[in-house]
Amino acid sequence: MSLTTPTYRNSIYFSAPSSDSLESRSRNVQERTFCKWYALNTKLEAHDYPPMTSLVKDLSDGVRLIQLMEIMGDVSLGRYNRSPRMRVQKAENVNKALEFISSRGVKLTNIGPEDIIDGNLKLILGMIWTLILRFTIADISEEGLSAKEGLLLWCQRKTAPYHDVNVVDFTYSWSDGLALCALIHRHRPDLLDYDKLDKSDRYGNTRLAFKVAEQHLGIPILLDVEDLCDAKPPDERSVMTYIASYFHAFSTMDQAETVSRRVEKFADLMRSVWLSKNDYERRAKELLAKMKDISSLWTRASFTGTYVDAKNQYAQFHAYKRTEKRAWVTEKQDLATLLGNVQTKLNTYHLRPYVPPEGLALADIDRAWLELLTAEARRSRSINAQIREIKESLRKKFAAIANNFEKRLQSISSELAAVDGPLEEQYAAVRALQTRLANFSESLSEVERAEEECRAANVEENDYTVFTHSDLEFELKLVEQSIAKKLAFIDNQIVSRNMSNLTPAQLEQFESTFRYFDRDESNTLEVAEMTAALASLGIVYSDEDVDIIHGQLVDEYGAVTYEAFINLLVEITEDQTSPEQLREAFRGIAHDKPYVTELDLQVAMLGPGSVEYLREVMPLAGPGESNGYDYEAWLDHVFS
Repeated sequence: MSLTTPTYRNSIYFSAPSSDSLESRSRNVQERTFCKWYALNTKLEAHDYPPMTSLVKDLSDGVRLIQLMEIMGDVSLGRYNRSPRMRVQKAENVNKALEFISSRGVKLTNIGPEDIIDGNLKLILGMIWTLILRFTIADISEEGLSAKEGLLLWCQRKTAPYHDVNVVDFTYSWSDGLALCALIHRHRPDLLDYDKLDKSDRYGNTRLAFKVAEQHLGIPILLDVEDLCDAKPPDERSVMTYIASYFHAFSTMDQAETVSRRVEKFADLMRSVWLSKNDYERRAKELLAKMKDISSLWTRASFTGTYVDAKNQYAQFHAYKRTEKRAWVTEKQDLATLLGNVQTKLNTYHLRPYVPPEGLALADIDRAWLELLTAEARRSRSINAQIREIKESLRKKFAAIANNFEKRLQSISSELAAVDGPLEEQYAAVRALQTRLANFSESLSEVERAEEECRAANVEENDYTVFTHSDLEFELKLVEQSIAKKLAFIDNQIVSRNMSNLTPAQLEQFESTFRYFDRDESNTLEVAEMTAALASLGIVYSDEDVDIIHGQLVDEYGAVTYEAFINLLVEITEDQTSPEQLREAFRGIAHDKPYVTELDLQVAMLGPGSVEYLREVMPLAGPGESNGYDYEAWLDHVFS
């Protein structure tokens, strides 16, 4: 609802009505209203003076006017004629009252004693209205506005929550009685139920407001229902006079409300301070207890000696710093703010400052906080030292296991290299070493577990050893291979020793050939490996013959052993000792040339010693055969 007020002239007169009938009716309403005016009759009756019934008749001799001024001014106007009969006596009385009114700063325009004596109703009403303005409405003030504007703003504010009410003036805004009911309900909702009013019953609403105001608020009925509901427009002065009675009736209530609000506000303040103090003390105790508990927990903490345990405690410590500690930092700041708010509220009312109980002051919290930070530093150093100690222990543990493994492995290698004596004894000694070496797999697993512990603890460097699990695993395989080769060599030596018809040079050549084609070092040859080995020695068979020979030589696992391969070569060698067989072998190496070159001998995979020997004993080929040797002539010489 708009609170804008219309502009009014400061004159005691209002704009003239549009017709004589309206003006006459307005004067009648004003006279009835002013006669009933609370300041007139109520005050007169309070001093045992009879009430006025006619402004023209009752004021004409000046007696009632003087009595009224003495009551309203709370003074005595001196001697006056209490029962005037003559006009001059009446004029003296009226003049005394008018002079008093003027002495109180009330300006009367165009009215003299004769106007009152002669009953000039228009001027009398103007004078009474001026008095009403001066003694009833002038002291009304709202937001710097006074008199009419202040009264109108007061009405607008009080009725603002009521959507059916729109007070913009002191005429038609009151013609349906709802504004009056709203004023009453706003201040005394117990006197009427505004929501249940029939908003269309203007007469009923107005009559109800008049009745309730008179019976419960002591506001006399200055108007008739028709003066508001039927007048077009209602008389402004009369309405203002009546509404002013509401203002004064409720202003006392407003003052009481103000006093109550002041007490309530102070009580609310003290209650909020009390709650804040309790809240501060409770939270301060909780914070201090939590800090003490965590410090005590750290003091009692111990380590199991494992990296997992140390790492878990490290994780828990840093989780505390990310969660609980951050919450405590916030709580510490909030407590300082809360205490500051309490002191500010108390200072606003000049009340005694709040002193927290002993041990709960901000200084106590700050000291406890510093102690917590010190405990945190000790805890951090303790965990870090434990982790460093465990890592160093893991380094030493791994180094001890790895170095011992390497030492034992080197011992096996040394013993293997020192094996000597008869072949059977050598074979037995190497087999014993092989048996001992089988136990190294479990030791290597122990090395692997120790290395995994270091890896889990992020231990990457180790000054106590140069070995890793991979290094030792590789060296173990080398020793295993060396033992296997040594056993195969001794076994082959035993076989070779039993081949009495082979020369040492032949045996060495056959063994080296076998070893060359035994790529998987299994001491056996597959079919393809055997075929290639025989071909390298100049012994070539057809595929069918190879299959037959292989089928005769293979063991239960389908492979040719060293012993079987040597036996085959012995048989072949015995068959090839005739001159013709040797000539056929040389022709094969020379690719049917009458001479053979050093390159031919090397391609045939003869041993370096054999090649060197043949170069020395065979004669050179004839002219034009550069770098060739005459194997035919040499064989003729050998077998002649």
